[in-house]
Amino acid sequence: MDITEEILFQHHEQRRQFALLDEIPREDTETLGAVWRRLAVLLEVHAEAEERYFYPEVLRLGHGAPGTDDGPEPETEDAVKDHNEIRDGIRKADAHPVGSDEWWDAVRETREANDDHMGEEEREDLADFRMHADLQTRHDIAVKFIAYEARHWSGIKPVDKDPEEYVEQHG
Repeated sequence: MDITEEILFQHHEQRRQFALLDEIPREDTETLGAVWRRLAVLLEVHAEAEERYFYPEVLRLGHGAPGTDDGPEPETEDAVKDHNEIRDGIRKADAHPVGSDEWWDAVRETREANDDHMGEEEREDLADFRMHADLQTRHDIAVKFIAYEARHWSGIKPVDKDPEEYVEQHG
């Protein structure tokens, strides 16, 4: 088990869940709502688990995105900012009736924020971590990460974090 592989696997599942929404008839708001709720929980719990277990270790062991002179602090701040944008999109969607134009706009906003985040994380944070963290460390983080997600399968209360304070606190 490797935290970088687990995160990649979950990114695939997130992309798949968004694609499922595209395939559900627009008038089937019951199914749309159920799939959305599952996806929202997945996104929220995933972000929190990354912030609890992965990013503190990126700050401790990382050297920064490959090909840059930056340390791990800017990429971590950006990841936390991205998580806040994803949470904001989920809150916006949840404020509108499922299937409404406003709901779809918020779902699209969430998807775009998540797509941007996953791309950056895969290119930068995961690559950096694979290069600088040994397999045992990656395994240990993965165990904590999946245990957290298993304990919170039904969801959490999402809380935005100040990216700079997060880095100060965990760096």
